[in-house]
Amino acid sequence: MTLRAVIFDFSGTLFRLEENPSWYADLTDADGSPFDLSAQAELMRRMTAPTGRIAELGDEFIEAWENRDLDPELHRKVYVEVLRSSGVPVPQAERLYERMIDPHQWTPYPDAAEVLRRLPEQGLKVGVISNIAFDIRPAFDRLEISGHVDEFLLSYLEEVIKPDPKIFLRACERLGVAPEEALMVGDSEEADGGAAGVGCQVAIVDPAPTAERPTGLIDAVGDLLR
Repeated sequence: MTLRAVIFDFSGTLFRLEENPSWYADLTDADGSPFDLSAQAELMRRMTAPTGRIAELGDEFIEAWENRDLDPELHRKVYVEVLRSSGVPVPQAERLYERMIDPHQWTPYPDAAEVLRRLPEQGLKVGVISNIAFDIRPAFDRLEISGHVDEFLLSYLEEVIKPDPKIFLRACERLGVAPEEALMVGDSEEADGGAAGVGCQVAIVDPAPTAERPTGLIDAVGDLLR
């Protein structure tokens, strides 16, 4: 069946939260020692991993973790705890968390703007589905590409998270296409790959650093850009 829509994940697919050295300038562990580069990279991984439990959490945080992308307050609560349990003192953890949820801090992949501009030129609808607890749309506004996205489905607003089939079906309905006419592009086999269960085609990209993945999205959508 001919594809009529492409749906993208956000984190690790269109944009990536990447290390900014200034974030760590005043960051120290509980003993007052600065975090080395490997520790900084691990903190970033823990803040952006799409699935799985990334730190040991007490029982009072389990529900918050499982529902973090449905409620901004739970999201804040559990990620500050993840950072705290990773050795970041709470005041610094809160500052780092604020940077994490600032859409202006997220770096677009080199080909993201080009792909989002070119797909509508080929008559394709474009959607974005993200398991997220904050508004990512300002990141698209900054690149002046919001107008190329027909529908944003953010889990905390939709009250459903990937890989629940409801969110993929909802996206297709809003885009006016059958699931078989949509391609889901994401970085997680578990979360984004769930679209295959409702009949969508799926392409998985590597959530590599942006400088290391210059054409991942162009490669994923392939002949659709002709």
